[in-house]
Amino acid sequence: MGNRITRGNFEWVYTDQPHTQRRKEILAKYPAIKSLMGPDPQLKWIVSCMVLTQFCACYLIKDLSWRWVFFWAYAFGGCVNHSLTLAIHDISHNVAFGNKFSQWNRWFAVFANLPIGLPYSASFKKYHIDHHRYLGGDKLDVDIPTDFECWFFCTPMRKLLWLFLQPLFYALRPLFVNPMDITQMEINNALTQLAVDLVIYMLWGLKPIVYFIAGTFLCMGIHPFSGHFIAEHYMFLKGYETYSYYGPLNWITFNVGYHMEHHDFPSISGFKLPMVRKIAPEYYDNLPQHHSWIQVLWDFVFKDTMGPASRIKRIYKKASKDF
Repeated sequence: MGNRITRGNFEWVYTDQPHTQRRKEILAKYPAIKSLMGPDPQLKWIVSCMVLTQFCACYLIKDLSWRWVFFWAYAFGGCVNHSLTLAIHDISHNVAFGNKFSQWNRWFAVFANLPIGLPYSASFKKYHIDHHRYLGGDKLDVDIPTDFECWFFCTPMRKLLWLFLQPLFYALRPLFVNPMDITQMEINNALTQLAVDLVIYMLWGLKPIVYFIAGTFLCMGIHPFSGHFIAEHYMFLKGYETYSYYGPLNWITFNVGYHMEHHDFPSISGFKLPMVRKIAPEYYDNLPQHHSWIQVLWDFVFKDTMGPASRIKRIYKKASKDF
């Protein structure tokens, strides 16, 4: 239980990320994939139902004891909220209303953000674009853990703590790794969230607010859904930096498990990503893939070859110029 991990440094490579070239090859061979790009009309209705469900849950839990508030926050509300964060991930690629209506997408993401309890969607959009453009980029991709995280969270118990604190690291890491100016949309996101939280508090008290925020924190920490954070880009096999998962949890996480497909074609909504694999199976079926997010979490904690530094990193020209 106390063994230190054997990998203390990142895997540095001096090649471009693989998805750009893969995209070109796949589209040249299967141009029909272009028909999958663009807005997905069902996304906005599913997300709206999820948001309304959480507001109904607010009313239902307002008179419960605190232990039941936390129970339902983890068992139900947090699952919905985690799924909403992945809907916001999809919306950040403009698949709710299309590229022509980018502001509609931004405001719809703010709407999807409401049950999460804290403003998130606008900041996520700002940094997530760089995650795709500069995958593994030193000082550019804020999905990569910091050197401190790699140094400190080096034993099974510390890695377990790191998983529990994932929401905090995802929120704070960008401020240290790649700080950017606050945008007007982030201000709008924060003011809207604060206003809705205040209305809920005035109507139903503190418990619904705690239900929102505790559910978000708990289910983005140690929870089966959170296996996708590790499964997507942590290097379980040397040389492979993106992995897909094709199991049943995709049904309630907007197919985020189809991550190789997503990075190949980020403008295709999660609902349509299985079609990419169906059209071009030879580009996906023979790649390493995960079969269980719970197993991913277990292996990450207890294998001494895995840790926060189990990531591929590269230097991009932008990083060299800006830093």
